[in-house]
Amino acid sequence: MARWNGAMGHSEIEGKADFDHIRYAQLWEDADVLTDALGDCAGGTLVSICSAGDNALAMLILDPAKVVVVDLSPAQIACLKLRIGAFQTLTHPEFLELTGSQPSKRRAALLERALQDTDPETRTFWSGFVPDVERYGAGGVGKFERYFRIFRTRLLPFVHSRRTIDDVFTPRSPEAREVFFDTRFDTFRWRLLLNVFFSRFVMGRMGRDKAFFDHVEGSPAQHVARRIRHAGVDTDPSQNPYLHWILKGTHGDALPMAWRPEHFDTIRTRLDRLDIRPGSLEAFVSTGEKANGFNLSDIFEYMSPDVFEQVYGSILSAAAPKARLVYWNMMAPRRVPARYRSEVETHRTTEDRLKSRDMAFFYSDFVVEEVLS
Repeated sequence: MARWNGAMGHSEIEGKADFDHIRYAQLWEDADVLTDALGDCAGGTLVSICSAGDNALAMLILDPAKVVVVDLSPAQIACLKLRIGAFQTLTHPEFLELTGSQPSKRRAALLERALQDTDPETRTFWSGFVPDVERYGAGGVGKFERYFRIFRTRLLPFVHSRRTIDDVFTPRSPEAREVFFDTRFDTFRWRLLLNVFFSRFVMGRMGRDKAFFDHVEGSPAQHVARRIRHAGVDTDPSQNPYLHWILKGTHGDALPMAWRPEHFDTIRTRLDRLDIRPGSLEAFVSTGEKANGFNLSDIFEYMSPDVFEQVYGSILSAAAPKARLVYWNMMAPRRVPARYRSEVETHRTTEDRLKSRDMAFFYSDFVVEEVLS
């Protein structure tokens, strides 16, 4: 995500991938495990990669003094600004309609209301998405969501019936989930579909930018197969908003943390604590400020090992004592570089506890590290 040369920061991935369009229109990382991993942050300063903005909003529930939000992509920043406008002007049911979590025939009007007090650049940006927002919701207009929509609407019907897909979300015991998965879901056609659609080539062209695979180890399709089994057997699919969207195109009754009704008013009243800084993490590190916690998404797996070490050291320089660094790995393993192991403590017990209930099932690892001094 970020490589720094003196006072000027630039990103290793920035020169390879396109950041002008919406890559993720909603967050695909579980804010429940993120906020748990960050611990007690009341009154502190937090730093978050923006992506679509949902997890930065969820971090407001921890009652920090400030959440600094950074991202290289103006399009991803625009996603957060739309959400801010939606929280300010819409009711919670209207918010779910606008995002696409629930069906709606009035999304264009809701979009106009949500944008009415935003800056001109944000309004101009979203004006080009009105037909797509009407059809899919603001949470369905990204490249990643389009990738899953093609999977769900054009290919999945040739593999599983609608009844089978609906049955995925029937609450069951772990033992019954395993039986269902092995006897009704994990068929030959399903495995063939995974091998083709989640190959490195197809994902690079249609899902993630191919540059994001530069440091990936192993087969993406085999990784996805393992993680879907985890989502279908080890965790309860009926409570999984991410799997629900992938297979059915909405969230149903299972909502991401920042979209739940019990958090709506809390987030709304704390929106003024967001400090949006377009650019790389250098937008925070270069100021000399200290943070009490970092949501680093999965940015490290986009970096070569040498750049990862350099960036990790820069983050440590901006971390207050006891600050936590929280991040995910999908297919490129990244943990504290050997050079800095004496400066941080890895919370293995917390990691194991949270990994077992992480609903964002794509990731192979979840890392929680704490700065010692």
